[in-house]
Amino acid sequence: MQKSPFLFSPLLRYRIWGGNRIPSWKGCAVDVPVGESWEVCGLTGDSSVISNGEYAGLSLASVIEKYPVEILGHSVVERYGSKLPLLAKFIDAKADLSIQVHPNDDMALREHGSLGKTEMWYVVDAVPDACLYAGFRREITPEEYKAKVADGSITDVLARHNVKTGDVFYIPAGRVHAVCSGVLIAEIQQSSDITYRIFDYNRKDKDGKERELHTELAAQALDYQVEKEYRTEYSQNSQKANHCVDSPFFSVRVVDAESPFHRNLLKYDSFVISMCVKGSCEIRTRQGGEPVVLKEGFSCLIPASVADYDIVPIGGAVRLLDAYIDNMDRSLLGMASRFLHLSYK
Repeated sequence: MQKSPFLFSPLLRYRIWGGNRIPSWKGCAVDVPVGESWEVCGLTGDSSVISNGEYAGLSLASVIEKYPVEILGHSVVERYGSKLPLLAKFIDAKADLSIQVHPNDDMALREHGSLGKTEMWYVVDAVPDACLYAGFRREITPEEYKAKVADGSITDVLARHNVKTGDVFYIPAGRVHAVCSGVLIAEIQQSSDITYRIFDYNRKDKDGKERELHTELAAQALDYQVEKEYRTEYSQNSQKANHCVDSPFFSVRVVDAESPFHRNLLKYDSFVISMCVKGSCEIRTRQGGEPVVLKEGFSCLIPASVADYDIVPIGGAVRLLDAYIDNMDRSLLGMASRFLHLSYK
């Protein structure tokens, strides 16, 4: 198996609310609004296609099937089988996304035979006064929720957050949320494509029809708990992998480097997804694989077996999001035991 990080061909998704920032970032000519770039994905039928090394042109899912332990890590395979359990995206909201919620693992398995969808957002860019919704700002009842969806006033009870570059939000399954216009985010999530739309501003799709809502399923999925703070605070120190998110599903570090920086994540027994949100760098594994150049707006997957590497900035500072599964905390392993070898959609 190759010892270099995997790079991928762009996997762009049309969305009614999307714009042109992602294609422009990646140098792609696209004539439809692009809302999402699925950066690193192993979902059946939607797998990323490798663009470098000996497996160029093959789907990531097919290569993982051949080398699951080497790519995912032994502990990850024990928990999830030969399926990549995370999905990384860039999301460009030219218009507001629908108010939505995602199911947890229990509900997603029961209703869809899938993993649930917990996610986190890193704000890459935001226009002045841009905002997003995350969580409820006050306590409401399920009955009030349904009434406010029916009369179109659901946003009145949501927590609205003005955002800027570098802001982070952790969105556990069950938390109501929406990205609003003018925000470009990097997203790390469980490998699931299940979204329940609560409210869509009576918007019509390209065929002139209002998009489907999932009011009843959303009511089952919603967590009505109100938090004092929804934004994630973290340090932003140079030449450091700054602690950002730790959850049962993934860990994320924000890596800022102005000069060569060594990362050794072998102890976690996990693949690493690295998303470049600022600058460019070269990634050199210490096992002798070919170096890869990771440009701003692109991502790579570093196999678990070679997750000992150097980040070498090109032309100035670089900022990366590193996502992996922390298998050092064995208490987390039992939480996902029911999903061992789960063949999810």
